[in-house]
Amino acid sequence: MSEGGSDGAERPLLTPAILLGIGFGGLLDGIVLHQILQWHHVLSADGCCPTSTLAGLEDNTLADGVFHLTVLIVTFAGAVAALTAWRDGRLAPPWRAQIGALLAGWGIFGLIDSAIHLILGLHHVRDDLGGPAGWDLGFLLFALALICAGAALITSTRGPDRPAGSPAGGVGTGERG
Repeated sequence: MSEGGSDGAERPLLTPAILLGIGFGGLLDGIVLHQILQWHHVLSADGCCPTSTLAGLEDNTLADGVFHLTVLIVTFAGAVAALTAWRDGRLAPPWRAQIGALLAGWGIFGLIDSAIHLILGLHHVRDDLGGPAGWDLGFLLFALALICAGAALITSTRGPDRPAGSPAGGVGTGERG
C-alpha cells in the first residue's frame, strides 16, 4: 500500500483521507438529503419503489439503510488505514494534503452518486421536483469542484524543490523533531 515515488522517497499516505472523504460525503448525503431534507432515497425515482406508498417507503428505508451501512464501512476502512499507517510510523501528509484528500474523497463519492443519478436513474438529487436534471447536473459539478479543490490542496504541498510530504508553509508532517 506504499505510495512511494520512483526516486525512492516515500510519499505520505493519502488513501486513508480519501476513504474518509468518500465515507463522510456519503454519510452527509444520507443524513442531510435522505433523512433531514427528504429530497430523495436510494430507490425513489419513478419505477419500482415510489415514496407515495407504504411499501415503496419501506423498500426505500431498507435501501437507505444498506447505503448508510456501506458508507459507514468505507469510513471505518479509512480510519483503520489511518491507524495502521500511524502504527507503522508512516509519514503523515501535511494538513493541506489531508484536507485536500478529504475533499477529493467527498468529490469521488459525488461522482459515484452522480452516476446513480444520471446513468442508472435510481433517484435524482430532488425527486420532489418536476425537472430534476438541473439538480443532478449541479450535484455533478459540485463533485468535480471538490475534486479540483482537493487536488489543488494536495499539489500545493509539493513544490519543485521539495519532495511530497515535506513541510510546506509551516505545515507539519507529523514527524517529531
